[in-house]
Amino acid sequence: MNRIFRAAELSAAAAALCAALSFAAPSTAEELRAGTAAQGAAAAAAPTGYLAQIYNRAMDALTGTAQPSEAPAPLRKLDQLVAHYEGAAIADREQDCLANAVYFESRGEPVEGQLAVAQVVLNRAASGRYPTSLCAVITQKAQFSFIRHGRFPAADKGSEAWRKAVAVAKIAREKLAPSVPDDVLWYHATYVAPSWGKRLNRTTQIGLHIFYS
Repeated sequence: MNRIFRAAELSAAAAALCAALSFAAPSTAEELRAGTAAQGAAAAAAPTGYLAQIYNRAMDALTGTAQPSEAPAPLRKLDQLVAHYEGAAIADREQDCLANAVYFESRGEPVEGQLAVAQVVLNRAASGRYPTSLCAVITQKAQFSFIRHGRFPAADKGSEAWRKAVAVAKIAREKLAPSVPDDVLWYHATYVAPSWGKRLNRTTQIGLHIFYS
């Protein structure tokens, strides 16, 4: 008898709350009505089950204590992306040039720093202030110290550092992971202090590189 009385009490409470929710949260109210109608007899036999859940959800909605829905799965970490794409085939000359820049400029840096170097090259090509080709950006005179007479030195393409550079170049070009902002066009190592750095806005430091916009 007590169980039947409790079920009736919960049903009445849920119905009243549904009416109130029609104004505060129509979608929730509709969902509650549908659930109550579908579960009527079963809920009466087991008032601590589905009907109790309806009651609790309604109370949460009215009092603002409802828990947020489960957060989406986090993006894959950068090091996982790099591991996934290590050793991928070079798609074209532009990716090869970008991988060389990553390799020679930052192969001893954390992958976040390597990605930031690649992003600077991409930012320059898109800025309108530098050549539009990645290869032309990298081989531009007096821009990257590893370039000699407009040529790339030979990378050790059997090394892990090269495989990682290829992966970073792919991730950067396809925008698979966030990096420095689009207006970051310059960087230098921490052990040098070029005069131009004083005229720019320092954005961040990653490893041994300081980045500027």
